[in-house]
Amino acid sequence: MDCVTTDSLNCECYVQMPEGQRGGLIEILATVGSIILMIVTFPISVFICFKVVQEYERAVIFRMGRLRSGGARGPGVFFVLPCIDNYCKVDLRTVSFDVPPQEVLTKDSVTVSVDAVVYYRISDPLKAVVQVANYSHSTRLLAATTLRNVLGTRNLSELLIEREAISHTMQISLDEATDPWGVKVERVEIKDVSLPTQLQRAMATEAEAAREARAKVIAAEGEMKSARALKEAADTMCESPAALQLRYLQTLNSISAEKNSTIIFPLPIDLISPLLNLVKK
Repeated sequence: MDCVTTDSLNCECYVQMPEGQRGGLIEILATVGSIILMIVTFPISVFICFKVVQEYERAVIFRMGRLRSGGARGPGVFFVLPCIDNYCKVDLRTVSFDVPPQEVLTKDSVTVSVDAVVYYRISDPLKAVVQVANYSHSTRLLAATTLRNVLGTRNLSELLIEREAISHTMQISLDEATDPWGVKVERVEIKDVSLPTQLQRAMATEAEAAREARAKVIAAEGEMKSARALKEAADTMCESPAALQLRYLQTLNSISAEKNSTIIFPLPIDLISPLLNLVKK
């Protein structure tokens, strides 16, 4: 009971019904009228009052704008009253969508274009209908924003190598953000990373130069090992003159096996040095 004072002598009192009780009374009257209408129009009303949802669907029912207790209905048959009940179907199957290519500036100031695919499903039909206006559109916008935010903290090399780790980070971020909406993000995959043409050429040139450098190092190491082996062989032949003679004969044998018409006999310089001295005299 509320009391309103008009002057110092008179006090006008009146009874004000709470808002919830007025709504409840109107709802009761509307429910009774709906039941009467259903009885009058029977059996035609049976086709209007009984609804069916599939195994992968749930129905969220509102009665005069208020969410009915008992949670989402389904799967199977459920009952609604004509004129005062309306319902919304929610699909519980996993849905996938492509995130449009996003122009991302990486941590090392390289602009790349990245697109991804997101898989999600509805975990709570009531939240998906009541807490957000359009859960599908909101999830798509949030996925595009999260993709730019996550990739902006990574270098280009990390973006190209650690795709799985980046996808896992995006999945956790999206799942935490969409949990109040009743949406469960199951998986995020980065599809493609597009680099500018000039950057691709620069990376190809860098990779080619790195391969050439490695090839030169390998060739130098091979020549060093070969020179070391020749030095050891020469030292061994110096210790044993017979070994040098055997090597000389082996070389002649190899030349003769090739059936060459000309054979060159190398002579040690020690044999012809006396002749050279005589010529000088």
